[in-house]
Amino acid sequence: MTDRRAAFNAQLDAAATTLARLQQLNPMLIDVSLREPCFSSYLGHTLEQKLQILPLVDGFGFKNKIVATFDYQDPLHEEVEDQFLAWLNQHQYDLTGALAGSQVGKFGPEGVFVPDVSMQKVVRYGVPNTLHEIYLLPAGQPFDVVAERVRASLAWLRANMTGDGGGAPRIYMNVVDLADAFFKTPQLAYDMLMLLAEENVTGLSFEDDRGTYFPFQIGAVVRAAKAVLREGQQVLFHCHAGNGMENASAIEALLAGADGYWGGMEKESSTIGHASLGELIANLVRAGNANMAQYQLDQLLPVAHAMHEINHNEPTPRTWPIAGTDAYREMLISFRQVPDRFMDLPPEKIGGSYTYRIAPTGSDVDAITGRVAELLGTTISATVANKMILLMRTDLLNGVRMSYDDTASLRQLLHRAQTRLRMPLSEV
Repeated sequence: MTDRRAAFNAQLDAAATTLARLQQLNPMLIDVSLREPCFSSYLGHTLEQKLQILPLVDGFGFKNKIVATFDYQDPLHEEVEDQFLAWLNQHQYDLTGALAGSQVGKFGPEGVFVPDVSMQKVVRYGVPNTLHEIYLLPAGQPFDVVAERVRASLAWLRANMTGDGGGAPRIYMNVVDLADAFFKTPQLAYDMLMLLAEENVTGLSFEDDRGTYFPFQIGAVVRAAKAVLREGQQVLFHCHAGNGMENASAIEALLAGADGYWGGMEKESSTIGHASLGELIANLVRAGNANMAQYQLDQLLPVAHAMHEINHNEPTPRTWPIAGTDAYREMLISFRQVPDRFMDLPPEKIGGSYTYRIAPTGSDVDAITGRVAELLGTTISATVANKMILLMRTDLLNGVRMSYDDTASLRQLLHRAQTRLRMPLSEV
């Protein structure tokens, strides 16, 4: 029995130790709300949407943000990102902390290095830092050729970019498919990490760009990278949604030693979503991380909702965690997250408040009375609310299926209940 109790206590201690580590994390968070959501939006972004999102990003408190990516599709064809950066330059916007996406250049037929157009744009617009992108798979070139391109690209960027405050630029080599290479062709992944360890580069970034890896696999990639890179070189991560584990993977990456994470403030991204900064910050707050107070936490939900409206001209989806419109719409009081209860995150901590919704099978008296007050502006007794619940469930027994959550249906349900109870009808 003593051994069993010791094993039991050891698991409590291990969980407490991990939670304590989460509470101490202070990762560098790089916001990409100006690009990530528009990449998959049905509507895209015009300059107007960029200018609406920019003050939301700055106002929330992000010190680092990706203002554009110049390495997609046809770089010779100007896009809204070019228009946006030209606007920022024209209005002398302070680009301190800004990054832009670029990709490695190539060697021409004469053996002369030709910087990619995206690299030239980073310099042209005066962006002080860059995520410099490369894919390892499929390996179309021998690694020594890839290494030569990387070295030449990094040298060109260092020679032509001016970093924050006139100093050296921060250059993160974004090896997009490093996780793929790590598990499929580990020697190739090791060779790339060794190359970066020998180069004057700020650090490594990598992605789970399909969202298909398990958190423990992402943690392994981070630990391997930290073991190979020089001390002081940073590791950044970015995770798309694919298998539903994106938020767990982001947390696992940080616990494994990643120095930062980049993502948009809301969940919208290039796939069906990604581990957003809003979700990550909220979960660190849930863990008791005081470092998140550097951000305007009382604006987390309002900013996320505002961004989704800008990106899609529609409300945030109901079922998204944390920021979904139903995430803090109470249907059963036992689900309510309350202050000072272990691992709860009451909405007030991130700029929200509880409202109510009606589900005929699940809603309790508190949800019914709350929704009636919200929509109809009247107070009802528990007796009336309970009768409304029984009527909804009777309707289902009789094969009647409808939404009682809108104003007209709720008013009708209330009047039915009052009639059955022989009460005066509410004047709503």
